[in-house]
Amino acid sequence: MHPIVAAALLLALASQAAWADPDALRRCRALADDAARLACYDAIATRAAAAAAAPGAAPAPAGGPSAARFGLPEEPSPVDRIESRIAGRFEGWGPRDRIRLANGQVWQVADDSRGAYWLDSPRVVVRRGALGSFLLEIEGVRALVRVRRIE
Repeated sequence: MHPIVAAALLLALASQAAWADPDALRRCRALADDAARLACYDAIATRAAAAAAAPGAAPAPAGGPSAARFGLPEEPSPVDRIESRIAGRFEGWGPRDRIRLANGQVWQVADDSRGAYWLDSPRVVVRRGALGSFLLEIEGVRALVRVRRIE
């Protein structure tokens, strides 16, 4: 996408989100101090840009990055990868299979890939892929599995 088109789209979305809260605009307009009024408008624009960049996402928790929320669609996570194990015997996967990790997370195969293996408690890494996807790397397996978190 052309940078100018992307900037215009972001500005339009941010403007729409800002106008969705007329009370915030009134509060800013009522401030007499120029610097305070500008800071108030900047805060509205920052919130609107964040909302436009992640539509439908809840605000990030104040506690910092959390691996427990990694992969869930409700909110963006600053964590880029997690490491765990598949507890017990792992015999492979097929389309839409669910893979439970030792940390309690459950990931579902999101592509049509298949693999047959006989592994004992292999280490796994789930990392971010392109366009919001996630890739599962399994110790002893050369293929990457595209997954989505369901629990």
